[in-house]
Amino acid sequence: MEIGNKNNVTEFILHGLTQDKTVAKVCFSLFLAFYVAIILGNLLIILTIKTSEQLNSPMYFFLSSLSFVDISYSTVTAPKLIYDLLLERKTISFVGCIAQLFAGHFFGCTEIFLLTAMAYDRCMAICRPLHYTAIVNRHVCAWLLAASWVGAFVHSLVQTLLAMQLPFCGPNEIDHYFCDVHPLLKLACTDTYIIGVIVVANSGVISLSCFLVLLVSYAVILVTVRTRFSEGRLKALCTCSSHLTVVVLFLGPCIFIYLRPSTTFSADKMVSVFYTIVTPMLNPLIYTLRNEEVKKAMKTLWSRKE
Repeated sequence: MEIGNKNNVTEFILHGLTQDKTVAKVCFSLFLAFYVAIILGNLLIILTIKTSEQLNSPMYFFLSSLSFVDISYSTVTAPKLIYDLLLERKTISFVGCIAQLFAGHFFGCTEIFLLTAMAYDRCMAICRPLHYTAIVNRHVCAWLLAASWVGAFVHSLVQTLLAMQLPFCGPNEIDHYFCDVHPLLKLACTDTYIIGVIVVANSGVISLSCFLVLLVSYAVILVTVRTRFSEGRLKALCTCSSHLTVVVLFLGPCIFIYLRPSTTFSADKMVSVFYTIVTPMLNPLIYTLRNEEVKKAMKTLWSRKE
C-alpha cells in the first residue's frame, strides 16, 4: 500500500514548543546543550562498560543497552525540535511524520521493556543471590534483550499501521513538536473512537502494566533487604533507588500521555519533553553518581587515556 494515498495531506505543520521568538532562542540553546549531554553522557556509559573488565554483570549489560536506546530515542525528536526552534514555519512530510511516529514508539517501548528486564535482574540478584548467576546467565540476558526489541517493534508497527490507515483531508497543523498518535487522531477526517481505544490499550496498558510490575519487583526487594546487614542493604538500596528514579521519570509521563482517551492537553508538549529529552539526559547521571563501580571504571578509563 502506498503511504498517503487516501488523503490530501502531503505534509504537516508543527506548532512546536513556542511561538515566542525570544523564548525559542533560549530553548534552542537549552535543548542543544541537553542533546549534546545526552550523546556524550550515554556514549561515556557505553564506552566505560565495554572497556571495563569489572563491569561484566547482567546489570551493566542492560545499562549499556539502555544508554544506546536513550541516544536513539532522543535523536528521533531532539534534532528536529532544535532545528525548528529557529524556523517560523515548521513542517514535516507525511512520510517523515509516519517514520518519526514509528521510531519514537519503537525506541520508547524498547526502553520500557529494558527497564522491566533490569528490575527482574535486580530482583533475582538481591532475592536469590546464591542462584543469581544460574538464573540470569548470558543466554537469559540475550533473550530478554531480544524480547524487548521484538516486543517494541510489534507495538510500534501496530501504532504506525493505525496512523497510516487514517484519512487526512485537512487541516494539517499538529499542535506538538513531533508526530505522535493522539495529535494525528485529532486531524483525521473520520471517527477515531475505536482507534483511540486501541491506542490506549496498546500504549497505555503497556506503560501501566510494566510500571506495576516494576513497583511489585521493588516492593519484593525492599522486603528482602530488611533482613540484610547494613552494608549490603545500603548497596542494594542505592542501586534500586537509582533504577526506580529512572522508572518514575520515564514511565510517569508516558502513563499521563497514553493512558487516556485520544485527547490532547496544553501540558502534553512539556510532559513529552520530559520523557523524550530530559530523562535520557539524566540517566547517565542517575546511574553513575551513586554507583561506585561505574565511577571507578570511569577513572580507570580516564587514566588510560592520559
